[in-house]
Amino acid sequence: MKREIIDPSSLELEDKVVSIKRVTKVVKGGRNMRFTALVVVGDGNGHVGAGLGKAAEIPEAIRKGREDASKHLINVKLDENGSISHDTTGKYTGASVLLKKAPDGTGVIAGGPARNVCEMAGIKNIRTKSLGSNNKQNVVLATIEALKKLKSPEEVAALRGKSVEDILK
Repeated sequence: MKREIIDPSSLELEDKVVSIKRVTKVVKGGRNMRFTALVVVGDGNGHVGAGLGKAAEIPEAIRKGREDASKHLINVKLDENGSISHDTTGKYTGASVLLKKAPDGTGVIAGGPARNVCEMAGIKNIRTKSLGSNNKQNVVLATIEALKKLKSPEEVAALRGKSVEDILK
C-alpha cells in the first residue's frame, strides 16, 4: 500500500495532549526524573497524527511530541456526513479499537484517547469501542492504525472494477 506523504507546513495543525507521564530512571547518584508526552495533532479536516516526546521538562516534552506527531500524519477518508466510510478495526500491540460508521447527529461516541484522535481528524459522527488494553499510547496508535485502513468508495470501486453506485448498494 503506497503511503501518501503530507507536508505538515501546508496545514493549520492543532494539537491535543493525551497524557503526560513522569518516568524515573534509577542511577548511581539517585533518580533521574523525566517526562513523556503523548500528543495528537490534526487539522480537523481529514489529517491526523500522533507522537511521543520525552524530555526533562513538560513543555519541552510536549513540543517534541507535537513535532513527532506532525511527521507521522495520515489522511482520513470521510463521507458526506462527517463519518468514516465503513466499519473497521485497528490493532496495536495489546490494544484493539473498533470504529463504526454512524449517521448524522450521532456525535463522537468514544473513550478519551480514541476521542482525541477522532476529533483531531475532523470526524463528526462515529461510534468506537476500545477492546483489550487500556494503555493510552496503544489505544491512540490502534485508532490511527484503524483510520489508515479506511478506503473511500471510489478506491474500492476501482479495485473491484465496478462503479461507485454498485459498491454503495
